[in-house]
Amino acid sequence: MTVTAGFDIGGAHLKVALVEDGRVLLAREFLCPLWRGVEYLDAALAEARALTAGVTHHAITMTGELADVFPDRYTGVARIAEHAAALLGRDVRVWMGRPGFGSPAEAEERWADTASANWLATATLVARLAHTGILIDMGSTTTDIVPFKDGTVIARGYTDGERLRTGELVYTGLTRTPVAMVTQRGLFRGEWQGLAREAFATMADVRRVLGTLDQDADQHPTSDGRGKSVADSQARLARMFGRDAEPVEQAEWQLAARVIASEQMRTIEAGVRVVLADTGVAGTVIVAGIGAREAADMAARAGMTAVTFGGLIGASTQEEFAATAYAPAVAVALLLSAPG
Repeated sequence: MTVTAGFDIGGAHLKVALVEDGRVLLAREFLCPLWRGVEYLDAALAEARALTAGVTHHAITMTGELADVFPDRYTGVARIAEHAAALLGRDVRVWMGRPGFGSPAEAEERWADTASANWLATATLVARLAHTGILIDMGSTTTDIVPFKDGTVIARGYTDGERLRTGELVYTGLTRTPVAMVTQRGLFRGEWQGLAREAFATMADVRRVLGTLDQDADQHPTSDGRGKSVADSQARLARMFGRDAEPVEQAEWQLAARVIASEQMRTIEAGVRVVLADTGVAGTVIVAGIGAREAADMAARAGMTAVTFGGLIGASTQEEFAATAYAPAVAVALLLSAPG
């Protein structure tokens, strides 16, 4: 059987998946701080070659065109497609969203369809398999909320701007979102107080304090360049409160972190409710992304049962977590290898 590689090229990470005969062989993530330069994409793709050696079919999707290194989305799409083709070979197909797959040249021509269309790859595959319901994909930076009905994606928005307006894109994620972008108030020793509007701490720090962050979920440097221990994260979180962490019981900081995490999930739940109300969809909730567990817990609190993306596609127990976490890379590989 032919092995197909799927690549989800983001502004912070590169996700890679290999599939064969509809089966996920593996899914992995590589650090790719694209905002610092296109050479970081080249380095990440080169590192991924250890997994993709011998693969002849390559499917790519992207959100990295939004990275600061590019002056506009057109340039980002064109440069990413160009670099992927140069490093992966001539047999590169680019997911262009609504038109399906095309060559790098066609993706450049249809850049507006291609830009940030990875959500549609995941949702298209999910709709085929689950028929009616809603997809919640919580990544490191953003959360997609996509309704589907009778095997068809029925999202009202397509571009990031449209999806932010409809509530189908919530620009908050499991790890990279600064705490100051989640809330401006926090609970400390039983009292509410204002928080610093600075990037002292991220949601990765919040979840490390809570003990809920998987070890490999946060690959990027911390806000202050220091370590990733619970104590380090606690110190950064304390800065948000204008305090030092040392004199306070750890339980106090865990409570403070729990309130902040709850506020973040509240904003995602609000988006889910808007999408459900506007589309009238009822059915299966499919969760994906590195925040799939948090999304599933949120769905349970709302009385909805969740199924992981990895479980839906029948991934092995060994690969279910990774397939769920890196769903768009898996999706484009499966869509290319089994079109229609």
